[in-house]
Amino acid sequence: MKLPRDLSGDELIARLIAIGFQQTRQSGSHARLSARLNDEDVHITVPRHNSLRVGTLSGIVRELARQTGCDRNTMVERLFKR
Repeated sequence: MKLPRDLSGDELIARLIAIGFQQTRQSGSHARLSARLNDEDVHITVPRHNSLRVGTLSGIVRELARQTGCDRNTMVERLFKR
């Protein structure tokens, strides 16, 4: 599954909250989200920009997959399936 090309930081934050994350803090235009998954704390930082670049979004998804122990495609499906 391909990553969306027109996703904002706020939309990504909403999708992460829908799968169990919560916003723990914000510093400037970057939000920090945290979750407790598989008995481990998972933290991710998301820039709250109007449109996320594809490379930035790909890096966030890759880091989420690494921290949660699933593969990238599974994480993309969890976040962006319609």
